[in-house]
Amino acid sequence: MVIIKPSLEDERKDSLALLASVSISLGTGFLSAWLSPDMRMAYEMMHKPAIAPPGWVFGPVWAFLYILMGIAAYRIFRAGHDRAEVRDALFYYGSQLIFNFMWPVLFFRFGFAGVALLDLLVLAVLVLITTLKFSGIDSTACWLMVPYMLWVIYAGVLNYAIVAAGPHQIP
Repeated sequence: MVIIKPSLEDERKDSLALLASVSISLGTGFLSAWLSPDMRMAYEMMHKPAIAPPGWVFGPVWAFLYILMGIAAYRIFRAGHDRAEVRDALFYYGSQLIFNFMWPVLFFRFGFAGVALLDLLVLAVLVLITTLKFSGIDSTACWLMVPYMLWVIYAGVLNYAIVAAGPHQIP
């Protein structure tokens, strides 16, 4: 058996692809947070359901999830971006990133909790589709998406509870 060791150039390109993928994911979150100033203060002032976590939890959880998502997307890209199934999976990945980006802007910046809930429903469907498409290409990438999918569902439950409580919930 002959083992072919990747060249230093190939390893560098691979590392840059991983860095780019994680940066795109993290950048999506940072940009949406930047466009939604005072999220933490608004969250703290809200009347939240009993299952709502403290505000400090969101930053670390989202950073962790964005890193997992970026690694998952990198693994899919690495499986062959010239393959139709890979391009299709990455299309859904990019689509869900757009809806992910829009949620804090809708919810916190504009106070559109109902519209944000609709955004979350679409996001949840897109994350599920993305995860299923990833599973057909790379099982590790699929499993890296599962915590994100569960968190989006949890966020949807919280968003629904806030909408159901009435418009006075969002400062």
